[in-house]
Amino acid sequence: MNEPLLVVEDLRVVYATDEGEAVTVDGLSFEVREGETLGIVGESGSGKSMTSLAVLGLLPRAARVTGSIRFRGRELVGLDEDALRELRGNEIAMVFQDALAALNPVMTVGDQLAEAVRVHRPGTSRAELRRRSVELLELVGIPSAAERVDQYPHEFSGGMRQRVVIAMSMANEPALLIADEPTTALDVTVQAQVLEVLREVQARTGTTVVLITHDLGVVAGVADRVLVMYAGNRVEEGTVEQTFYAPAHPYTRGLLASLPRMDRRTRDQRLFQIAGQPPAATALPPGCRFGPRCPSCVEELCGHAVPQATLLGEGHQAACHRVHELQEVAR
Repeated sequence: MNEPLLVVEDLRVVYATDEGEAVTVDGLSFEVREGETLGIVGESGSGKSMTSLAVLGLLPRAARVTGSIRFRGRELVGLDEDALRELRGNEIAMVFQDALAALNPVMTVGDQLAEAVRVHRPGTSRAELRRRSVELLELVGIPSAAERVDQYPHEFSGGMRQRVVIAMSMANEPALLIADEPTTALDVTVQAQVLEVLREVQARTGTTVVLITHDLGVVAGVADRVLVMYAGNRVEEGTVEQTFYAPAHPYTRGLLASLPRMDRRTRDQRLFQIAGQPPAATALPPGCRFGPRCPSCVEELCGHAVPQATLLGEGHQAACHRVHELQEVAR
């Protein structure tokens, strides 16, 4: 097995607020190996985006970051701004949430793509920049790229603009691409097209992908492994097959149960929903963070001790006090 490209260990992100400390990421650890796709899933507020921003060093000054983030063996926590700027967009790129609003409406698509290249390669000629811009549009499947490179964002559909943003992130052939909710605000047909673009780009460039989403269905056909987050930490991690067909943590099971299914017995049967709400970052419960919402919670155990990750099989682990007991019941 190849060495990890990205290693995150005991990452903690804390903000000072009027209501006290807000812990948005709490002791998170994971690895991403070269050429693979890791899907990070969880509800809004689980710490997914905060994790990606911490990797890129884009958190506000008010955030206090501890732990370790190593990219190709190089420690990123505490790295100075100039060194981080060299990495961003060059070796590590990101497709941000609300990517449709990321394009400048008064610049042509080609100029914006060229700018992404020129920042890290200032000596590139105009002819080479244009050639590279056309090449990038072709990479993400935009037809008539040589003509469309001179058009403005408003002349592209929502799905096409999303492809342009992906092309921009790939401008310098980064080793790691972080895609934060890349299918948000797109209809399901366009979602499938965008995910297919990500698959094709990865196949052609070998780029490692971290796909962040709140939708387990999105990662099903794209990811190699899945990391499930809740209240700032990892509750389960495994391959797609392990996560979808043998989920071990009650939270993962709840997320899967809430997905619409074609084999649902009656049309009027309501979708399953996990009871309650995620905890506020300023008021995390003691013990298991999912305990107040968990149907399998035993207060004497789950309400006091924080569960540690339990290895269930090769690459499959879950942080639940009753994981073995619940697996026996599931069988």
